[in-house]
Amino acid sequence: MAARPKLDGAGIQKMKTIDEANAQVQRLHGIVENFGLTIKRKQPTQLFGSQIKRALTPLIGLLKPQFGMIADQVVAMNIVAGRGGNEISKLRILREGVGSLKQSLEIAAVRTKDNHAMKEEEGVPSTDSPA
Repeated sequence: MAARPKLDGAGIQKMKTIDEANAQVQRLHGIVENFGLTIKRKQPTQLFGSQIKRALTPLIGLLKPQFGMIADQVVAMNIVAGRGGNEISKLRILREGVGSLKQSLEIAAVRTKDNHAMKEEEGVPSTDSPA
């Protein structure tokens, strides 16, 4: 295993935000999958819309300052969760949204590591990668 590159202060803060967002996305994923199981069992699903919205709202606040585009994806999922209509199509859109969100956070983590890496011997930000 290779050693993790050292990050500057902004990079460390962004990685903390991404780690916290990943934990919240895992919780959201669990709620969405329970929603799917409930639909499959033909049980009442009225509570899942508000549960999903409650899980999404803090995620928007967490991501908005540093990762605005990802936060916009979460806002779109929040709108879908609040709409009425066919529950199966809502479930499909929410599952795709969770997958897209996980992928976006992974890409953001890689870009943060590249853009905020520091040279180990000097302790100054690396100029090898584009800003």
